[in-house]
Amino acid sequence: MKATLSFDDRGRVLCLYTDAVDLRTLGRLTVSRATDIQFHNATQQWLVRSASTGRRLFSDSSREACLAWEREHLGPGGELIESP
Repeated sequence: MKATLSFDDRGRVLCLYTDAVDLRTLGRLTVSRATDIQFHNATQQWLVRSASTGRRLFSDSSREACLAWEREHLGPGGELIESP
């Protein structure tokens, strides 16, 4: 998996977290999720929701498909990349 790290003007690292790079070597971590993935019992689907708004972004019967959707649609800073 390719990892992209971006740095903001305060020196903070913004990225879609992966174990491919041990970010602990940079110092103490503060991790915030851009999305929340949970199983919805009524629909029997995994749901990807925005962590800040709760808006439904994607769903699938496979949790791995939801994780793949995250990797494809979230930018280095956790922002949603809208498909054209």
